[in-house]
Amino acid sequence: MYSDSDLDAAVEQGAISPAAAAALRDFVAGRRAAPAVDEEHFRLVTGFNDIFVSIAAVLLLTAISWLAGAIGGRLSGIPLSAAGWALAEYFTRLRRMALPSILLFGGFILGVYRTGGLLAPVLGVPVNWMTEVSAGAVLALLAAVLHWRRFRVPITVAAGAGAAVAAVVSVMIATIPGLEKNWVLPLLAGGIALFLLAMRWDVSDRTRTTRRSDVAFWLHLTAAPLIVHPVFSLLGLTSNGGARLGQAGLAVGLYALLAIVALVVDRRALLVSALFYVVYAMSSLFQAAGALNVSFALTGVVIGSALLLLSAFWHGARHAVLRGVPATIRGWVPDA
Repeated sequence: MYSDSDLDAAVEQGAISPAAAAALRDFVAGRRAAPAVDEEHFRLVTGFNDIFVSIAAVLLLTAISWLAGAIGGRLSGIPLSAAGWALAEYFTRLRRMALPSILLFGGFILGVYRTGGLLAPVLGVPVNWMTEVSAGAVLALLAAVLHWRRFRVPITVAAGAGAAVAAVVSVMIATIPGLEKNWVLPLLAGGIALFLLAMRWDVSDRTRTTRRSDVAFWLHLTAAPLIVHPVFSLLGLTSNGGARLGQAGLAVGLYALLAIVALVVDRRALLVSALFYVVYAMSSLFQAAGALNVSFALTGVVIGSALLLLSAFWHGARHAVLRGVPATIRGWVPDA
């Protein structure tokens, strides 16, 4: 089984020509009756060995983290990050195993973030959750930059960007009076910034045949919850009191708008991130209509059927939506 990343590597090494790689992608896309860009490929697993190595890596990193925590307390992040980097030298840099690379990077960045919490007392600033988050996020951002320069794992850019947003938002909450009660606003701004960054990576590879598309995928996946959660939180859907009828109807309408945006940019991350909220909102609508006992089941039937139909007719729906989009925007997104 060969992935898009393998084809890119083969082209870089001269094993096949760029034209041959493009022809192969077009052939596979033709068999699936959909353009290659609509498939939203990204490499994760190429064989059971990836899963085998991933399980072993998780066991080892978990054991190292637990033992280091029992011995070194707050210093437990150092051996965890060191182990994540050392294992990546083989499984990422030499073997190019996607899923293990993601998990090893996760262990590395988590260890760095834990270590960053130690910077607050060293710098002489008050030790609280905001300063620890800020210090950890800044150190995680720097570590992500180094990891990207060494290993080029696509998820690294998204993790670094997310760390940057966490650092900025936590500093703003710590320094701006009253912002702690309105923290969703800077979080929403950070999500929009990540979405624009993701679009910048997407625009640079409209055919989605290089690693840049993988980077954009993870950026979209990171940006989506940072946009969706604040928006639905402002609608009151995250409160414990339940959704009122007007709120639920607005949430369903907003999800339809998100579906149009997802179709335009040809990314499904927004739909996935908002799924919990729209299920909750539509369930409230069915309850208001009197279907108390089967509201969740009816919601599953409606939302599941709608998403399956959207997936089946994704290309046709994109074509219809893009006809109403300005030409400038159409030049930034993949062709329908």
